[in-house]
Amino acid sequence: MAHPSRPTSPVPRRGAVLGGALAAALTAALLPAVPAAALIAPASPAAGATECRVDPQAPPKRQMRAEWIAGVQNIDWPSRTGLTPDQQRAELRALYDRSEANGLNAVFVQIRPTADAFWPSPHEPWSEWLTGTQGRDPGYDPLEFAVEEAHARGLEFHGWFNPYRVAMHGDPARLTADHPARRNPDWTFTYGGRLYYDPGIPEVREFVIGAMMHAVENYDMDGVHFDDYFYPYPVDGQEIPDADTFAEYGGSYADIGDWRRDNVNAMVREMDAAVHAAKPHVKFGISPFGIWRNASTDPEGSDTGGLQSYDAQFADSRRWVREGWVDYINPQVYWEIGLPVADYAELVPWWEQVVEGTGVHLYIGQAAYKVGNAGAWSDPRELARHLDFNRDHPGVLGDVYFSATSLRTNASEAMAVLRGEHYRYPALVPLHEDLPGRAPEAPRVTGGARGDGVELSLRPGRGETPSYYAVYAVDGEPGRDPDCDVADARTLVGTVPADGDGRAVFTAEGGGRTYYATALDRTHHESGVSNPRHVR
Repeated sequence: MAHPSRPTSPVPRRGAVLGGALAAALTAALLPAVPAAALIAPASPAAGATECRVDPQAPPKRQMRAEWIAGVQNIDWPSRTGLTPDQQRAELRALYDRSEANGLNAVFVQIRPTADAFWPSPHEPWSEWLTGTQGRDPGYDPLEFAVEEAHARGLEFHGWFNPYRVAMHGDPARLTADHPARRNPDWTFTYGGRLYYDPGIPEVREFVIGAMMHAVENYDMDGVHFDDYFYPYPVDGQEIPDADTFAEYGGSYADIGDWRRDNVNAMVREMDAAVHAAKPHVKFGISPFGIWRNASTDPEGSDTGGLQSYDAQFADSRRWVREGWVDYINPQVYWEIGLPVADYAELVPWWEQVVEGTGVHLYIGQAAYKVGNAGAWSDPRELARHLDFNRDHPGVLGDVYFSATSLRTNASEAMAVLRGEHYRYPALVPLHEDLPGRAPEAPRVTGGARGDGVELSLRPGRGETPSYYAVYAVDGEPGRDPDCDVADARTLVGTVPADGDGRAVFTAEGGGRTYYATALDRTHHESGVSNPRHVR
């Protein structure tokens, strides 16, 4: 499905942009006519320990593997309005189960699509995408359920928010009577047939941050995620109607574009500070449009020729990284390798250079929704080629796929290729050194019963209770260097959440192997290796 939120081709700088939920889908006719390391340290090496030599062809042991689960326009979840709470819960469980089966380790779930909420918010009404009627209680707490079910499967949960979009239409009268946008009509403008909060009004910025922070403060999320919408994508022949706002709040700015960028920067900076003040372990990241600026405009830009988000949406994504206002950047590089106007093989190294030395993680947004389109996307191996390319760029720490529905429909064959070639083994979530936390003590494997499978009983070491365990298996009897055994991603067989006492039971297939476990905290610091448990 070509979702309206994701452009099917890069938007030319001066071309028309059609409306959509998150970005505009344009035809190819709009395009301008222009032509791993072998040494891996042990998980927790003892004094004097040597580095472990691992086959350089081994997959990475840590990698972000995620999908977007969109709520707007019922793209992914719920799939339609009018479902009962039990039906909605069943749908999400099925999506999460498929995420696990596909080898993913995180989900980015949209919980505030249009100035509304997937949780009982004191600031904004219940989302219309839940029941079909804005403000109607769905009969349960979708966000609480979504977080708990993700964590039960060992999936990181990132709450996906859209900061400024109010409605997919332009009529304030269609909002609930007590909607903040109706109570404060001067906070909004209509553009391209849609209603938006005006980013230039300081009270708006304060309000939207507070509305989003209510979810951060009250739910056990692992990440806070923004998509590519700040100021709206440009619509041909229309101007953003914020001249009066600029006159009132523009201060010393001579250029309205610079002022708009400062408004977006302030929101990003303040949201980052709010998230980490409330919950230092929660990650904050953004998935901007894949092109910051073109080199023809700015020597710091990429060798591309498409729409520039810096100028079109006033999104200075490069600065967000350089200033450290995000923990990860997840650019939507939604184009094929070799496309002249926006070559995947040009943009990924450009973003890798942007994050270099900053501590900000780089994940690449992948256009699963385009698989099956004409041209390069007619080959189900196109996504696999992207991941092949990424392996030669160690600054890329993972990928996020748009979206969940595509991975089970048009991109199912492409995902099968990825599972066979890139996701054959599980992966731990990348460790973010700037987030708080520390590795727990090494755990104990206290049981290894053999029945239909192998059942391992895992117990924490002394000290803090771990968040979850990673389990590794090697053929045969215990070796002499378990640290090196677990350094190779091909020995990782899975993870399992710890209960409130720090205990867990892990079930694996087959015997004749030696099992080890490590314990990890909430931010993925990994302990040393447990005692071995050989199961015949």
